[in-house]
Amino acid sequence: MGENTKIEWAHHTFNPWVGCTKVSSACDNCYAEGWAKRTGQAALWQGDRRRTAESNWRQPLKWNRHAEAEGTRYRVFCSSLADVFDNQVPADWRADLWALIRDTPKLEWLLLTKRPQNIVKMVKAIGFMPANIAFGTTVEDRKAVEQRLGHLIVAAGLRPRFLFASCEPLLENLGDLSPWMKGNPYPQHLYPGERWREGFRIGADGIAQIPGIAWWISGGESGPNARPMHADWERSIRLQCLEAGVAYLGKQWGEWAPGGDWYEHHPTSLEVRGWTGSTWSDDPAIWSDAENYMVRLGKKRAGRLFDSAEHNGFPEVPA
Repeated sequence: MGENTKIEWAHHTFNPWVGCTKVSSACDNCYAEGWAKRTGQAALWQGDRRRTAESNWRQPLKWNRHAEAEGTRYRVFCSSLADVFDNQVPADWRADLWALIRDTPKLEWLLLTKRPQNIVKMVKAIGFMPANIAFGTTVEDRKAVEQRLGHLIVAAGLRPRFLFASCEPLLENLGDLSPWMKGNPYPQHLYPGERWREGFRIGADGIAQIPGIAWWISGGESGPNARPMHADWERSIRLQCLEAGVAYLGKQWGEWAPGGDWYEHHPTSLEVRGWTGSTWSDDPAIWSDAENYMVRLGKKRAGRLFDSAEHNGFPEVPA
């Protein structure tokens, strides 16, 4: 449930509880749901939630001691097998998590959610906000961009260390992301309800001084039913981050990677998909861009080189 992780953007993962419910297309091939089914715990994706052992809850205290001894900070991804802001999780579990986060100040807690609309009300219900939390949300397609990023920006009023967006699995071109990258001034229509001003410093002109999302992560899907990620979708996010001066991390191609030499040398042994303009197809006759096809290589062979380089940006925030 914890300790070191292979996830490129964190040092550790920690699951205070396990179990979740599908809420969008990013959840279609959820690896955590697959884990639950393989281990005979399918009920965890049918409404049940299970708190992890006390021994697991003590792990972050150990990591905090190590970080303090080394004079560094560890990034902790919380919760890879759940969602911190899940409505079906008992409120006292979340309060206990907040106390643990407060007691581990040398850890940087990365809370990634598909339910950013719950962040403000659930934190206010707890009654305090640790200074070592970063809030993030998943944006796999344009619908998620429009539904979730406004709620994430509202959560900046709680004074997290920074905000981040995980575009994984990236399922389509996300389009123009600049309104959420560049900071104030923001059009009010991008933010839900009247709570968008809560916690922000209001300027003399009446405009809230709202920060941008400081860190963007993108990646393709892995697993047996993985959907390809078009190179142009990843490239668009990366170049927009460069223009806005915000951090970008390219996590992985996932199961599929651009064809190139792989297909030239192994044309009959690899699955191939091309983009039709609206979906992926194995029929070259209907591909909209015949030069940019994807081949199934598996996560390890596909790697994480984008335009011949790794991209390992992290947000610059005070220690």
